[in-house]
Amino acid sequence: MSIFVVMNFPKKLENKLKERNENNSLRSLKTSSKLVDFSSNDYLGFAKSNAIFDNTHQFLVNKGMKQNGATGSRLLSGNHLLYSQVESFLSEFHQSESATIFNSGYDANIGLFSCIPQRGDIILYDEFIHASIRDGIQLSNAKSFKFKHNDLFHLEEIIQRSKNINVSIYVITESVFSMDGDTPDLTLISEICKKYNAFLIVDEAHAVGVFKEGLVQKLNLQNAVFARIITFGKALGCHGAAILGSTTLQTYLVNFARSFIYTTGLPHHSLATVQMAYNELRESSDLNQIAKLTDNIYHFRKEIKKLDLDFISSYSAIHCCVISGNKNVKLISEKLHQKGFEVKAILSPTVPENKERLRFCLHSYNSSKQISEVLHLLSIFVKQS
Repeated sequence: MSIFVVMNFPKKLENKLKERNENNSLRSLKTSSKLVDFSSNDYLGFAKSNAIFDNTHQFLVNKGMKQNGATGSRLLSGNHLLYSQVESFLSEFHQSESATIFNSGYDANIGLFSCIPQRGDIILYDEFIHASIRDGIQLSNAKSFKFKHNDLFHLEEIIQRSKNINVSIYVITESVFSMDGDTPDLTLISEICKKYNAFLIVDEAHAVGVFKEGLVQKLNLQNAVFARIITFGKALGCHGAAILGSTTLQTYLVNFARSFIYTTGLPHHSLATVQMAYNELRESSDLNQIAKLTDNIYHFRKEIKKLDLDFISSYSAIHCCVISGNKNVKLISEKLHQKGFEVKAILSPTVPENKERLRFCLHSYNSSKQISEVLHLLSIFVKQS
């Protein structure tokens, strides 16, 4: 019989947990449900794809790659052949000089933003930028300032105040914001960066796959962007990330990005899955899954207009209904859960206080009937609250 000794827990940390609990913002881990999925990032259903699973296995068998781990960091023993093959493919697919694979989107953002901007440089970032980018910025020696969400007049005003011949300015935004689902004017922001010789960095985590190659390419702006971050854990349904940019940028990251240098590489299976997912994205007849997702986005927007629901405007797969108060938004989420729909409540401090929301993620496999039903229920529950 095992005996476990319970260690004392620091009082300050206990108090922080107590505060979270009192604010209805205490998080906990839950297993995936069997409810109708309006919460996952599996926008195209690739994470559940039997074809991608089987193709990955067969690819590895055919190549004789029966190995469980990479065995080390990429600078030691972990840079196996699949890395160069997949990075070469990604460069071609995304029309970039280079692609540098990281173990996750978090690792990519931590690595990029902690090592690229130098002491004395200036980082200007959208106030709603992802937490991983904020963490990377905090590790940087550069000065950083936020601009109002998608407010490019405010951005240009800050650039004009910050302009210095000896300073590099980095402007950071997302092509689709993860907690709002909206999109900045990427064409205008690229023109502002060109005007002031600023370096534009765009996180495309929630755009790649949903808009096929991503919004930067859709708008033909790939040559105007210093770096793009793409991730494989959203629409691609697998794991990992890559930074797209020049070959000089890749060389710099390999030498200075600590989250790249000091971590074991991805195993063969992860990279093979990325390749098979991209094959599915590239070769599916008329991109059927994307077409279904696009239809669902259109139907969702039509329904929220008909029901006069308060949603942040979005043409992406992410749609957010603002419901003020952690307790209130959690209650409505639970009511939808009881009716068979998985819709996540996004609480403060993840989003600003009084801007709590229900976050609907749309997928190619959602039906029009499911969309209409969940929004009808939402309309009833909002009126009751």
